Amino acid sequence: MSRFGVLLLTLLWIVQVHAQPTLQASVDRSRLQAGETLELILESQDVTQFGKPDLRALDADFEVRGTRQLNSLHTLDGETRASTRWIITLLPRRSGSLSIPALQLGQSHSLPIDLQVLQADASRPDSAAKVFIEATLDSTEVYVQAQAVLTLRIYHSVSLYDDSSLTPLQLDNAKVEPLGESRTYEKDIDGVRHGVIETRYAVYPQHSGSLDIPSLTFTATAADSAEQRAGRQVQVSSLPLRLSVRPIPANYPADTPWLPARSLTLEERWNPDPSSQTVQIGDSMTRSVTLRADGLSSTQLPPLPATEILGLRRYPDQPLLRNEINERGMTANREEREALVPTHSGELTLPTVDVTWWNTREDHLEHSSLPARSLNVQDNPALSAETPVGDSSSASTLLWPWQLATLVLALTTLLGFALWWRARSQPAVLRAAQAGPSPRTLLDDLKRACQANDPQATRQALDAWARQQPETLAEMAARFVPLSDALDGLNGALYSESGQYWHGDELWRAIGAIPPAEQLLAPTGDSGSLPPLYPK
Repeated sequence: MSRFGVLLLTLLWIVQVHAQPTLQASVDRSRLQAGETLELILESQDVTQFGKPDLRALDADFEVRGTRQLNSLHTLDGETRASTRWIITLLPRRSGSLSIPALQLGQSHSLPIDLQVLQADASRPDSAAKVFIEATLDSTEVYVQAQAVLTLRIYHSVSLYDDSSLTPLQLDNAKVEPLGESRTYEKDIDGVRHGVIETRYAVYPQHSGSLDIPSLTFTATAADSAEQRAGRQVQVSSLPLRLSVRPIPANYPADTPWLPARSLTLEERWNPDPSSQTVQIGDSMTRSVTLRADGLSSTQLPPLPATEILGLRRYPDQPLLRNEINERGMTANREEREALVPTHSGELTLPTVDVTWWNTREDHLEHSSLPARSLNVQDNPALSAETPVGDSSSASTLLWPWQLATLVLALTTLLGFALWWRARSQPAVLRAAQAGPSPRTLLDDLKRACQANDPQATRQALDAWARQQPETLAEMAARFVPLSDALDGLNGALYSESGQYWHGDELWRAIGAIPPAEQLLAPTGDSGSLPPLYPK
């Protein structure tokens, strides 16, 4: 081919390249740590394209975390041009040399981009990395159900927004307890000041063997510079760890709760203190025993032996459980309170409180105990001591009140029966003795009122006299006609203008002539009824 032909083909290729819109690709950095994200920026000035780039070619080596699209207009040499930018957040799936392949948008293609992804070394933090994470264990070997402290530290030499998150620690064969809230501080590494976010966990393996602790991922938005106001998402992961878990030692007692702890103590408190004052029957004393174990949680502590002795009554409270968090991890506390009341005098001995446990710091069996305690109980003059159950004298001591109660009940029953038998011979109704003036005095008052011809005074005296008679006034008037007529005259005088001409002689004579009720025959026919004293 002649030189003219080669030149012609070169010119045609240049014209074709300029005629076809290109897809420009760039990254915010080409060297990063494993677990960090980067941003891929694709830009096109082809306004005829309304779709988005095909990102399927990235799936092999990258995870697409997010995509943003920005449309803008800019002026260059007096010419206004439109452009579309896609910002794609990528997370490399592996470390090593990676390549972002060519991506396509319509007829346009981007150029490949090479990346270098470095594996972070948790044992030696690299100050050149702006965000990195390390995970450590306080011990690589522990006993089953013993405590291992996992510490995660996130270092960052750039500012982080408050949207950071850490994947939760979840283990199938272990119990996990967070050791308080995360704490923050600063640390200088190779002359670079780093902020540190520290999170700790107490891990209690439940099975012997090996326990794998997976890598944990920290995600945050970093502000690298003032120009990047939107921030850049950063994601870093810790290295996985392995914990060796030892079984329960063979020389540990089989019938004793397994307690692997760095230290274990027993404390006793009294209120009031029986050693400083006299104890009497019926006095109440509160005893508090606290079991404290370093390297365990409160739910692992067993109940303490109960104070069950003859002559001492026990009233236990609910145990108080709490956990204390310190630099070494977690310290468990179990406090048991009980009120103790002596029931008889003499010397009472509280037994020894003994707890068996395994010292994980020195790796041997230990015992912690409270010594036995003697209580000298005195008689209480205000109370009678209760005899212990099973004493032969207690039956006779407690029997006489029941015998006395039975005797009293029998006597009251006989007395009631005698009163009932006597009441059978008495009249069914006994008229109660009338209190006040005697019948003779009332009769004299009635006589004086009748002789004075005073209807009002006569009415009052007549009512008072009739209330003390065995019959009512109406009954007497019904069986004695002269009395009925005299009462009619009195009523007429009370409620008419002719009352001032009333004479009481007729009424007095009728009162004096009333025959006794038992001398009269039963009336025949309708005997009638006494007219009302106060007619309407």
